[in-house]
Amino acid sequence: MDIDTLRVIFRVIEFFFTVYLLAYILFMILAVTVGAVTLYEQRINKIGMKEIERDYFVPVSIIIPAHNERVTVCDTVKSLLKLDYQIYEIIVVDDGSTDGTAELVQSCFNMQKITRPLRRTIDCGHETGIWVTYEHGRAITLISKVNGGKADALNAGINASEYPYVLCMDADSMLQNDSLRNIAAKVIEEDDVLAVGGMIRIINSVTLKDGFVAEYKLPESLVQCMQVLEYDRSFLASRILFDKFNGNLIISGAFGLFQKAFLLDIGGYSTDTMGEDMELVVRMHAFARANRIPYKIRYAPDAVCWSQAPSTLRDLCRQRRRWHIGLFQSISRHRGMLFDLRYGALSFVSFVYFSVYELFSPYIETFGVISIALAFRLRIVNMQSMTELLLMYMLLSALMGITAFFSRVMSMELHLSKRDILKAVLVSFVENIGLRTLLFWTRFTALIGYIKKKNDWGTIKRHRYNGMDESEDDEK
Repeated sequence: MDIDTLRVIFRVIEFFFTVYLLAYILFMILAVTVGAVTLYEQRINKIGMKEIERDYFVPVSIIIPAHNERVTVCDTVKSLLKLDYQIYEIIVVDDGSTDGTAELVQSCFNMQKITRPLRRTIDCGHETGIWVTYEHGRAITLISKVNGGKADALNAGINASEYPYVLCMDADSMLQNDSLRNIAAKVIEEDDVLAVGGMIRIINSVTLKDGFVAEYKLPESLVQCMQVLEYDRSFLASRILFDKFNGNLIISGAFGLFQKAFLLDIGGYSTDTMGEDMELVVRMHAFARANRIPYKIRYAPDAVCWSQAPSTLRDLCRQRRRWHIGLFQSISRHRGMLFDLRYGALSFVSFVYFSVYELFSPYIETFGVISIALAFRLRIVNMQSMTELLLMYMLLSALMGITAFFSRVMSMELHLSKRDILKAVLVSFVENIGLRTLLFWTRFTALIGYIKKKNDWGTIKRHRYNGMDESEDDEK
């Protein structure tokens, strides 16, 4: 192959990656701008008292799947008892724990065993016992069952639920005092809302008291601090933008509200995927469109769930490997929705974004790095223009992260020290180089050995809230 032909090939590659990066930058600018404006308008409405205080409630069953979660589960349930909401029940599903999770919950809440059988409207594993208590102002139910995974535990909770809406959350998370009220408001405002996702923020180094933020500061750990900015950018940007056209493909498993009747119609959570939260939402879209059911899947940025972030690089990589495999399973299982006119913007915007910039981006970017290296060796690449493009990309990405972070801080009226303000600015640049590089490699290798390890969740560490004792927990 002669040098002129190589020049043409590399010009095409250079053009592709220029469009690829510019498209992503423009998308992020649009997404963060829309998100920041939405939060600003939301705050102005509250300050101006234009928002009518809602005295209407939909009854909600809160489901907490737990596998070896004795470190945090009781604190999580106690926090739920302080929610500003009228009608709700709490259901803890112990999914075959071996660390005494079920026994601890029974002891913490003085629960009594009952002989009521679990109805199986949707498939789930066999229960080994059911306990209840009404001593704390709310009905609290504990279901102990054989280990079947998080999705199976959620299905058991749905079967046991008494109310028409179910809220699914993690056992290492805590809700703000008004979170249930704010997320439920979406289904009260519009009749055709099937599901609502909430905002996930990182609780590491944050102190909550009676459901309110008593102290907010950035974590000392660089790994955790980078995740704070990453979460804020993700939940502020794309989810608010996608919400504008009913295009959200994922509701975080840590905090999501669902219409129970519709969950029963589609068979509940799928137990053969590592990304049960995304797969469920994509299947909800597909089922509603196929059956011409008017629907909306909404996002409530003012409904905040505080959740633990991995504290070590090892745990973070395990988490992101699971996420990438779950993304692959969801996209591949529902690949027929891509470029299908029946799905409109959901297909041509949401599906394209998740496919190109989430699922395949590690491989696209690897090809780009190899191409640049070869072109540099052959001396047929304009290094100045490529360097300028990459620097512009990194600078704008950092600015988007800073904008998202401070927009969220201002909307929640949180106080930041000068030290944390400076730290946030500096970490936003480090995150673009350090965390993204690490996660790039993790996502690139996630599908290696996929068949053998597709259901292997690994282990992560849990911490008591406010920096108390820690324990290593198994997840499935």
